[in-house]
Amino acid sequence: MKRIKNSELKELVYSARSGIHGTGLFAAVDIRKGTYIGTYHGPGAKKNGMYVLWVYDEENPDDIIGISGKNLLRYLNHSRPGNAFFEEADLYARRRIRRGEEITFDYGDEWKDHE
Repeated sequence: MKRIKNSELKELVYSARSGIHGTGLFAAVDIRKGTYIGTYHGPGAKKNGMYVLWVYDEENPDDIIGISGKNLLRYLNHSRPGNAFFEEADLYARRRIRRGEEITFDYGDEWKDHE
């Protein structure tokens, strides 16, 4: 996993009121498809909750890691298919994301109960 600090994240993204839910994450500049945006980081989590990202190892699906987000990426909201995606805890642009556009990702099939 890569990791950049919030100060570096602020060059690409910012948080603001979201039309989807509460606070969202938005592109501060145009972000090209495939661009690494940042790494979701924070202390480990044992229970689900707000700002918790569950990371699964595709080669070992029983190896699940919870991360309680402490950086700006914690403000990502859900959308299908989303304009960004995670590889482990690293976030990438799925397509071009325009400046001012909210950055979203698909929370997964279990999220259907919450839509």
